Amino acid sequence: MRFEATTEVTAPQELVWDVTTDVERWPEWTESVRRAERLDSGPFAVGAAARLEQPRLRPAVWRVTELVAPAYFRWVSRSPGVRTLAEHRLEPLPDGRVRVVLSVAQTGLLAPLVGRLGGDLMRRYLRMEADGLKRRCERG
Repeated sequence: MRFEATTEVTAPQELVWDVTTDVERWPEWTESVRRAERLDSGPFAVGAAARLEQPRLRPAVWRVTELVAPAYFRWVSRSPGVRTLAEHRLEPLPDGRVRVVLSVAQTGLLAPLVGRLGGDLMRRYLRMEADGLKRRCERG
């Protein structure tokens, strides 16, 4: 199962990257995250982990598996029967704009069931995150 949301942001890529990787502040700009807590100190890098609490979902620990600043990061969360890989990708556009592509892919024995039951919620949360990120980065 794979879900995706895209938006274009009129802001420098570095600013969008800084907002995107400041995970603990996500609840300030997206209603899809109630609470976010880094589980380690130091820079946001491969191996960094965070615990996210989202409405209607169980709390999840996410661990960064790939990161190329300021272009993208991928992180993984695991629950019984499901592995979830999320990606935050920033693509530079002309005139200083940035295309933001947020995606979630689920694999594992229970992924088809989880995708069917929670797909609408997943799509809604990705849209909320994309729209919130756009508002936050463009507010000046």
